[in-house]
Amino acid sequence: MRIRVIGGGLAGPEAALTAARLGCQVDLYEMRAMVDGTPRLTPAHRTTEFGELVCSNSLKSESPHTAPWLLKQEMRRAGSALLRIADETAVPAGHALAVDRVEFSRRIGEAIAAQPGIRVIREEVTRLEAADGLTILATGPLTSDALSVEIERITGSGRLAFYDSISPIVEAESIDIARVYLAARWDKGTADYINCPMDREEYDRFLDALLGAEAAEAKEWEKLDYFEGCLPIEVLARRGRDTLRFGPMKPVGLRDPRTGKTPWAVVQLRKENLRADSYNLVGFQNHLKFGEQARVLRLIPGLEKANFLRYGQIHRNTYIQAPLLLDENLRLKTAPWLFLTGQISGVEGYTESIATGLLAGIYAALQAHGEETVPVPRATALGSLVHYITHADPKDFQPANITFDLLEPLEEELRKKVRDKKERHRLQCERALAAFDAWWSAMPQPGVELRR
Repeated sequence: MRIRVIGGGLAGPEAALTAARLGCQVDLYEMRAMVDGTPRLTPAHRTTEFGELVCSNSLKSESPHTAPWLLKQEMRRAGSALLRIADETAVPAGHALAVDRVEFSRRIGEAIAAQPGIRVIREEVTRLEAADGLTILATGPLTSDALSVEIERITGSGRLAFYDSISPIVEAESIDIARVYLAARWDKGTADYINCPMDREEYDRFLDALLGAEAAEAKEWEKLDYFEGCLPIEVLARRGRDTLRFGPMKPVGLRDPRTGKTPWAVVQLRKENLRADSYNLVGFQNHLKFGEQARVLRLIPGLEKANFLRYGQIHRNTYIQAPLLLDENLRLKTAPWLFLTGQISGVEGYTESIATGLLAGIYAALQAHGEETVPVPRATALGSLVHYITHADPKDFQPANITFDLLEPLEEELRKKVRDKKERHRLQCERALAAFDAWWSAMPQPGVELRR
């Protein structure tokens, strides 16, 4: 049986590579394509490549016993193809896993091309039918209008959407090195971040300019319903004059080695690639006009003559009301031949999208071979993520990143005994990995023929 995977972002290629590895034939659909020598793109993409990262290049923390670390550990144990490629294309980023976005995307394309079980089809899918067989929908935050209408038809539910923003990227050579310093927060990892320090006067001047900057037009969108975990800096700034200093411009743990003092505020720049010829402004996603961005961002010390390779932008994120619609195998309850994965399923973030793509690939492959699908345990990070999107209150459901709040808590007696939060997190991680290993040991392993 062939499995149809729709979407070439992160979840789709992960699902396709996983299903193919488990002995299935896969048709991978992607609507971005070259047409008569001209790329047909979405409002946010710049290439037709698989796995293009349109926002940050970070897959979050690699610090042991953090929630993002735990999720990636489970994914590595399950043989995630995209996480392996991320490890191979990593750029120095302190305690985070960040990738060279161009090389990351190129390697994903190579992996797909090298897999004989995957056939790539460059066309838009506008219909979802049971007659087409098992289908994994991974069209992500920029699902086409036609397919969105089809999703409304098949789910019987209205489309939900929030809006996500993209951080600016600056050319490395245009940064005034004399005005910045290298450091990682609390000296965790290596000093890979460029830090632009501000004193109080510089911060106030920057903040006033930001608050007075003109926003980009909302075009056809009548309401900008931002995801709380990825708010534009101008939205944060309107919440209070110190909000940025306790958010993306937090100086704590970033002592300036030249003065021995902690600045009033700091803007961090993170490498975009191994060549270190460009940096993104961490947490500086925004929805300002390009000219306004240039004016305001050049008030940041070290960026007075910055050459911006990409300005911040805004794009739509589309997702379903997963608690009403999906079962724990990521299947549509009313159409068990259809799996939904990635951001359209209600997860937020690169790693989370890849993680659900991995699970959908496993579950679809098992179903294709007539095998029983056993959902990943609730005690794991993977299971906690799925549990949230399938059990959250549907009335105020919002996409979520992996956090300890989603993980199954320790028993009350143990919580009372262990007061230290870090130790509790360590115990939760140990329990999660043990539960994952027990579940995975009963599953077909990568490269091993499925049970008959």
